[in-house]
Amino acid sequence: MSQQIVSDQELSEFVAAAAMRFGVPGAAVGIWHRGREIFAGHGVTSTANPLPVTPDTVFSIASTSKTFTSTLVMRLVAEGKIELDAPVQRYVPEFQLSDPDHAARITVMNLLNHTAGLDWNLIDTDEGGDSLAGFVAKMTELTLIAEPGARASYSQAGYNLLGRVAEKVTGLSFEEAVATLVLEPAGLADTVYGLDEVMIRRFAVGHNVGADGQTRLAIPWKAYPAGARGNNPGGGISSTIADLLAWSRFQLGDGGGVLPAEVLHRMQEPTIELRASSLGDAIGICWFIKDITGVRTISHGGSGNGQFCELVIVPEHDFAVVSLANQGPDGYAFDQAVATWALEHYLGLVEAEPEPVAYDDARAREVVGRYDNDAMHLDIAADGVRLTLAVEIKPEIRAAAGVEVPPDLPPAEWGFLAASGDEYIVTEGGLKGQRGYFGRDENGSIVSIDLAGRPFRRV
Repeated sequence: MSQQIVSDQELSEFVAAAAMRFGVPGAAVGIWHRGREIFAGHGVTSTANPLPVTPDTVFSIASTSKTFTSTLVMRLVAEGKIELDAPVQRYVPEFQLSDPDHAARITVMNLLNHTAGLDWNLIDTDEGGDSLAGFVAKMTELTLIAEPGARASYSQAGYNLLGRVAEKVTGLSFEEAVATLVLEPAGLADTVYGLDEVMIRRFAVGHNVGADGQTRLAIPWKAYPAGARGNNPGGGISSTIADLLAWSRFQLGDGGGVLPAEVLHRMQEPTIELRASSLGDAIGICWFIKDITGVRTISHGGSGNGQFCELVIVPEHDFAVVSLANQGPDGYAFDQAVATWALEHYLGLVEAEPEPVAYDDARAREVVGRYDNDAMHLDIAADGVRLTLAVEIKPEIRAAAGVEVPPDLPPAEWGFLAASGDEYIVTEGGLKGQRGYFGRDENGSIVSIDLAGRPFRRV
């Protein structure tokens, strides 16, 4: 494996072709390679009010925000203000769950590496100006899915709770703490939380393709209504390709101005393994870690309301690729295609995608049915020839949202990865390439499916 010579024109041509293939109105891609920043933009910020996408166009980066929250927490750890193994209730005494013993045993590290045993998130959490405190007050409603430390399960709620920990420790609002302790010393002038800050900059608008095939502007601009702060730690940042490349260089550096180098590098080391996950082989402190032909990558993505982000860093080669897109659901596939292309063409890193085995009707009948989590239904169906997977936001949640929410994902083909075993891969549609597995109880019966790092329980 050796680093390649790729012209800027080649990158631009690939980005343009991929955006056309996936129907993305606007995209921004950045590469850090051999000490140089390379940018490729395509299309427009909005189909209704179009402006060219530039390196300084602001996108909502959704869950990639967690990399900033974790860095803030680790700075407070380095300063001796937080202990990783301490119970969260030391810092947020009012934190409770439906099971008091479960709440008492969750540590700060459990939140950082998604091992707290918490479901994905609470729904409808706008609590006004003090919404992080309000979010924590509602956490007794959150479903518990495993004992603390027993398994990894991606949780937005856990990161929102970390934001409240930071508020308690610093005496600042969460957003002020991130700005003063992370963003400003890292030199990220266009990375912001509030929509007032977004509006004075050039910004992208999300788009969603509906069931009728029509593209519509995404409202709300983020994945939750304007003014709501309860999800800011887990998914509230907006940023630009220029700032995200600077953030990547910070992660490749020595933590200067924010973290001691050893703390920064500790975040990039595995803390718990992942099974059959397209997210990676393991989770570090926030980062998803994957080895590609023996080379370690760290990454984090984000999926918002018609806006998508993928950030991949290769420390061994001082390399990073960031991709932003403004249409759902295929913005996710666009970002994945960009990252895959960049790793291959700049570094020669090629990850072989596993192929599913032939359809087996007996195995199909065993898994067919409905599965759900707090927000979505997942329907597995079989027609005697192939298996499909469809994802639907629960109708009651869609009806109560008060704003538009992203469209459902129609049935897409998937298959098992081996003649025996419970691991699978999705082979088409907006979730193409996603891997996961079915869970069984002590009697061997299928009781759950893991998708995108989250369990869905069989109904």
